[in-house]
Amino acid sequence: MLILSKHLNSLGLVNLIIEKNDYVRHMIESMWEEQSDIKISQTEWYIMHKIYGQKPTISDVSKNVTITRQATHKNIKSLQAKGLVEISNSEHSKRDKCISLTQLGVQCCDKHTELKSNLENKIAQVIGEEQLIILKNILKLNWDI
Repeated sequence: MLILSKHLNSLGLVNLIIEKNDYVRHMIESMWEEQSDIKISQTEWYIMHKIYGQKPTISDVSKNVTITRQATHKNIKSLQAKGLVEISNSEHSKRDKCISLTQLGVQCCDKHTELKSNLENKIAQVIGEEQLIILKNILKLNWDI
């Protein structure tokens, strides 16, 4: 732990954010894998949370995520194969397809959100509730960069 601490002390802001992001993502992934046999990649989670409670077209999803259109389609097909999303025809266009979470997909998203909330509570216990609020407010700011 001392080596890691010295390593973190030498990092700048951007790398500190990256390190903490990697650590938190790994923690959430580990907690998920402990309680579920369904393998869901970070990108798949990203897409699932983007469509939660909605029924967007696949085209809309592709425009609103930070991955390529091809990667979006590949991940949606994977989610469909796992029974987490369903694809249907759009009401407005014969060409467009809509995507929505299945009941299992909603349950997984809800559980994933709960895991993230539990981790946030653990972080608050370590750094304090006030520090957590400050950190969240800083991250919410428009840094205009």
